[in-house]
Amino acid sequence: MNKWESNFQLGETLTQDQLDFFDKHGVIVFRNFLTPEKISTYLQEIKRLENTWIEEKREKINGIPLKFGKDENGNTTIQRLCFTSLYSDSLHAILSDPRLSELSGFLGPYEGRIAENEKDGLVVNNYLNTPNSSFSQMGWHTDSPRDLFLGQKIMPMLNVGIHLDECLFENGGLRILPGTHKQGVLKLLFGKKYFIDNNDDKDEVGFDIHPGDLTVHDGRLWHRVKQSPKFGEESRRRVMYVPIVTGKYKPKDDKSKTPFYHLFTSKVHK
Repeated sequence: MNKWESNFQLGETLTQDQLDFFDKHGVIVFRNFLTPEKISTYLQEIKRLENTWIEEKREKINGIPLKFGKDENGNTTIQRLCFTSLYSDSLHAILSDPRLSELSGFLGPYEGRIAENEKDGLVVNNYLNTPNSSFSQMGWHTDSPRDLFLGQKIMPMLNVGIHLDECLFENGGLRILPGTHKQGVLKLLFGKKYFIDNNDDKDEVGFDIHPGDLTVHDGRLWHRVKQSPKFGEESRRRVMYVPIVTGKYKPKDDKSKTPFYHLFTSKVHK
């Protein structure tokens, strides 16, 4: 298991070095995308949404289940929130940042769009390692087979992560298998046991992630979230994810059905 360093900064346009790095590895980390003031604002908004949805006893947003757990004091918490930008002006505004639109350059000839009301929208993952936690890690997977489950061909996509907490390499967090975004379909579908396999891989790579950093990975890349060896607040990792997608526009609303793969993943997250 290896740690990679990154000194990339996301400006108004992507540089050739950034394009080449992403093309080779399928992942890139940009430092200091958010200011501390913005991070504080977004954390407050996420907490407000969490409290509101718990009080309203919401179970799904636009057909996508919320994932509930318990904090170290036994209080109910939402560990995966979806479509958050549709319920928050400040979270909606971040998706209009022109730097995010520039990331479509990683898709090459394909025209990408920020999927605010498609797939699961702007997702907030709130990883917390406690004895009662239901979402402290996520096993090996790629993001592409969801297209197959929905009866369509695999289309190029990016998953953009905006990180709100510090997560040093030794504290778990994002792990990737570099270059696997160029694998064939058989390895994409059967290279590992989706979500069940949490084992270390000798070829996997991780990063020191700091609050405000931004990560981008190709949807075909094998990746996972390694569980923190710490417990309680020391283990907390909050990340906002939004996909940049291609292909036919497929928005969701409050009448959308729950994709059946969510029924499966709810049984394998720990």
